[in-house]
Amino acid sequence: MSLDDPLIAQPEHQLQTQPAAASAGLPPRFSCFVTGTDTEIGKTLISSAMLHALVARGVRACGMKPVAAGAELRDGVWHNDDCDQLAAAGNMHLPQSITTPFLLKEPAAPHIAAALEGKTITAVPILAAFVEINAAADATVVEGVGGFRVPLNDDFDTADLAAQLELPVVLVVGLRLGCISHALLTVEAIAARGLKLVGWVANETVADMAFADENVAALQQRIEAPLLGRVPRLAEPTAQTAAAHLDFTQLPNWPAHTKL
Repeated sequence: MSLDDPLIAQPEHQLQTQPAAASAGLPPRFSCFVTGTDTEIGKTLISSAMLHALVARGVRACGMKPVAAGAELRDGVWHNDDCDQLAAAGNMHLPQSITTPFLLKEPAAPHIAAALEGKTITAVPILAAFVEINAAADATVVEGVGGFRVPLNDDFDTADLAAQLELPVVLVVGLRLGCISHALLTVEAIAARGLKLVGWVANETVADMAFADENVAALQQRIEAPLLGRVPRLAEPTAQTAAAHLDFTQLPNWPAHTKL
């Protein structure tokens, strides 16, 4: 039996990955899966901004990037820039083996990078790590890798992973030529997996894009989920500066302030 066999989607597994707080009658915890229209379109920036906003509300927040490709050795520890940004934005600092079960050295498509290291990316270690994070944190932001249909092994991709995590999805649209089609195709793919798109972000990835306003308007007309904000091309693209352009309160289960 494969580790990615449908068995892991059976009710007993679902019970393991559902937030305990909700079943105990406490306010439901916040979790989401952040995907994008492509690679290098700002998923990490938006995920970090979300973590920054959660921390500002007094929430124990942890970022998770289950698969990261491209790492360098610093002081005897392998680092990935995306993972480091998520860790810096959150306030729950768990072992890297939990927040990124598959940290791969080669900056290539994950299934290729994994094969170079003799590894196979499977769902079970990721789902187990997600359960551990849920037990330690009040909110979890899971960032995908690349776009929504990036292969992780021969018959398992990031869309499959999102479906098994069963999280609401936030889509980051990189504003550049072709983004309308890329965004709408991704929206269709999310729906085809039975997942709910709960919000999207327009992120300006290029300077002075022609007809940027018209592109955003076209997407707003066609995407039912709310636009959480439009992040301009920032001189200093930090979690804090990006968060100032975003309204996450439109997301389901977004927590109220717990401290000033």
